[in-house]
Amino acid sequence: MTDEENPFIAAWSRNGNLLCHGHWIITFAGKPVTLPQRWQDKAMGTWGIYSIIDPEDETFADGLEEDEWIVENVEWLTDCFFENHIPPEEDNYRFFWRAVNRADWRCTSCAGCM
Repeated sequence: MTDEENPFIAAWSRNGNLLCHGHWIITFAGKPVTLPQRWQDKAMGTWGIYSIIDPEDETFADGLEEDEWIVENVEWLTDCFFENHIPPEEDNYRFFWRAVNRADWRCTSCAGCM
């Protein structure tokens, strides 16, 4: 993995309460990335501690670490890269995970449903 800047930017469209009503906004080198329909408005399943009550407590950790997530999702992600003209290079898979991981969420991570 190189130290170059991540060409992906990922954001979730909602902040605060009701995260479950948002969708992904992702770009690669400044161009919009269209995700497969099934992933457009779902949490990505990347690893993190998703607790609004105690964001440091690993008891609330969920999701897959980078390597494991890439292996689990390589098929649909490769198709997505192809459709969005993104080179299917290892660095890009890792950059994608890292960008999405920063904005990933879980159903209970905003407490909007509590």
